[in-house]
Amino acid sequence: MGENVKTQQGWRANKWVRAAIPALLLHCSIGTVYCWSIFSQEIADYIGFSKGATEWAFSFAIFFLGMSAAFLGNVVEKDIHKSSLIATICFALGMTGTGFFIYYGGQNPGNVLALIGIYVCYGFIMGIGLGTGYLSPVKTLMLWFEDKKGLATGLAVAGFGAAKAIASPIMQALLENLGEGGIYKMFFILAAVYFVMMFVGHLLLKKPEGWHEPQKKEAGQGMLAVIKSKPIGNYVGIWLMFYFNITCGLALISQEKMIVKCIGLAGIAGIISTVSAIFNAGGRLGFSAWADTMKDRNTIYKMIFILSIVFTGLVILTSGIKNGEGNMLLIILVLGLIFVVNAGYGGGFSNVPTLLSDHYGMGNISAIHGLTLSAWAFAGLTGNQLATWIVNTFGKPEMHGDIEVNPTGYQYVLYATIVLYVISLVISLVLVKPTDKALEAKKAKSNS
Repeated sequence: MGENVKTQQGWRANKWVRAAIPALLLHCSIGTVYCWSIFSQEIADYIGFSKGATEWAFSFAIFFLGMSAAFLGNVVEKDIHKSSLIATICFALGMTGTGFFIYYGGQNPGNVLALIGIYVCYGFIMGIGLGTGYLSPVKTLMLWFEDKKGLATGLAVAGFGAAKAIASPIMQALLENLGEGGIYKMFFILAAVYFVMMFVGHLLLKKPEGWHEPQKKEAGQGMLAVIKSKPIGNYVGIWLMFYFNITCGLALISQEKMIVKCIGLAGIAGIISTVSAIFNAGGRLGFSAWADTMKDRNTIYKMIFILSIVFTGLVILTSGIKNGEGNMLLIILVLGLIFVVNAGYGGGFSNVPTLLSDHYGMGNISAIHGLTLSAWAFAGLTGNQLATWIVNTFGKPEMHGDIEVNPTGYQYVLYATIVLYVISLVISLVLVKPTDKALEAKKAKSNS
């Protein structure tokens, strides 16, 4: 008895060092993938290609993040030390290789080899590091923080969301102070810094001794058998909710900068971008911690979709993007939409592993979570492109001062996202069934 108490005290004492801190070190490093917009134009100019051509590097990075998570989920399940080391090496190697091919492109402007090299290094190699690095700490956190799983995963995933707000000014400073070739030098410097951060996280990351032992029988069932233990529509519903939420988030976030300029706030666009990144991180932590207090975590998704539908609908009805300039009420409404979508986008990420664990148990959670992250891969290829196609197809560019914008096009993006949010809400209500815990709580309440 006394030994068990001592062991549990050890768990509580070590959960920050063995789970929370390494998770933040890993996620604050790989989350800088979202800083792409900070330097994408500089890369394009330096290697002699269009910005549109270089943008595919980011899309490939998100795609391979999701696909590597889907295919390497079993590796994470079996050995977090192997997976976190793979993440560390691939992420740092990908950044170093990207720096090299940017340098090569600068020496040979317009050379297609430089562009392909950036695709391979930033997209494929770094993408593998992103997927394995994203997954590695999640189950470990849920094991250490068994009673507060949402808070734990929210903490790590918030690090992924906050990375952009933390790293953006640092990257901007490096670009401004490294002189000629600063863009490739920045990648070499950051590759070294993030390798050290992630390697320390890799060394510290550890599952609690014996805590996972009761799950061995469950783990032996295999991932697909566990998914099939409930109606397949249940898992399909979770996957689709996750996919649509990311697609809508990326569609709006990719146009965020131009929407802010439309409503006359071009001068503080950088500040608003930072605030929206904070809402993204806050949504990851806040929504997941809030879900810990609920009998059914799916309730959080319903709230995210309802809030997104309400704010999107209000901006559509008021034509807030087109009429917002000079109208304080509409400016607040449009900013509210941006912040709510960012928070809901982040909250969708942090709640998916805990929602899956509530439905399917902890035995194969890394593998099932990894498979679900394939939704992120496909959303990474469709979200930005959907918004770009809509803006290029509908409305006409017009000048706001010295800035060319397309307010009608951005409004049409909202038509697409509100439809997807409504579909997501229907899915959460119809396909995703209440967990056993939620049903038991409902039965106990009715009996009382």
